[in-house]
Amino acid sequence: MLIRIYHLIIKELLTSVRDPKSRIALVVPPILQIFILSFTVTFEIKNAPFGVYNNDFGAEGYALIKRFEHSPLVSKIITISSQQEIEPLLDRQTVLGVIVIPQDFSQKIYSSQAVQVQLLLDGRRTNASQIAGGYATRIINTFLGEFVDNRSGVEVVTRNWFNSNLEPLKTTVPSLVCVLATVLGVLISGLSIARERETGTFEQLLISPLTPFEILMGKAISAVFLSTCLAIMMIGVVIFILNIPLRGSFWLLILSMDLFLISAVGVGLFISSLSRTQQQAIFGVILVLPASIMLSGFATPVENMPQWLQHITVINPVRWYLVIVKGIFLKGMELSEVALNCIPLVVLSIIAFSAAAIMFKRRVE
Repeated sequence: MLIRIYHLIIKELLTSVRDPKSRIALVVPPILQIFILSFTVTFEIKNAPFGVYNNDFGAEGYALIKRFEHSPLVSKIITISSQQEIEPLLDRQTVLGVIVIPQDFSQKIYSSQAVQVQLLLDGRRTNASQIAGGYATRIINTFLGEFVDNRSGVEVVTRNWFNSNLEPLKTTVPSLVCVLATVLGVLISGLSIARERETGTFEQLLISPLTPFEILMGKAISAVFLSTCLAIMMIGVVIFILNIPLRGSFWLLILSMDLFLISAVGVGLFISSLSRTQQQAIFGVILVLPASIMLSGFATPVENMPQWLQHITVINPVRWYLVIVKGIFLKGMELSEVALNCIPLVVLSIIAFSAAAIMFKRRVE
């Protein structure tokens, strides 16, 4: 049995590697995606245009404007001379926000009175406005804090663990490795059986000495192997080209990835067993992948989801591997912590592969 499975694995690998189109389709897109998505899928706001309506004629009002001009948050400052100019600028999305400095800004600073600076943001760009609002508030509070006597107060010193400078790439790129590995695992396995049916070679497999279980095992192992090789290439790009440090064990990352890919490949084989053509398989993959990624915590933290939806994410293997890959990259997650997150992956891998085996056997019979 092992010899038959071995030869089927070699056959699957040669089918994928010998075809120039298949080689390009397997290698080029993941590398391009890890480059492009690393700089586009980011929650950082830089170089945003802001408007300033300064009613204060003191030096402190202009000093606050200078703080914004020299901040990486702001690309340019548009000076507003009247209240009526604010709405058109926001309506046309000429600016992301408008800072309104009150008339008595400088006077209140030196008289130790409460100071209010109005910040008007474009609510249509929800995420960008929230992040930019946080940055702008920090700039204003830091500026105002320089005029407050804190010698008798409490000094708060903030330190960020695991990503001291809050660099977005260090959190986004490891997550992208997980997402792209998911896409590769589900797509490669999802097309394997459907491609055999479409090209007419599936009947040759059925009349061979291979049993349905051996066919499924051969396709699963070859898909996991190919996906792992491509994922290692992406990790190499992340570490050596994008300069994202890997603080944990490389081998622990790969071993946990293989366990995760078994569940992803199981899902792909289940889709492929249901499909008679590659078009049907691609449609099934398109249905599964967006839901898996959105429910993983990649874009929105799982804790922010409704309670009933958080329960559904438990059956999503991407959620558990996302914790592992970010933990190994950012904080050097230990073996014990990785093992705890691997337990759900083991259970989900068994369920996914068992479902694929049952469906494949029914289709063959």
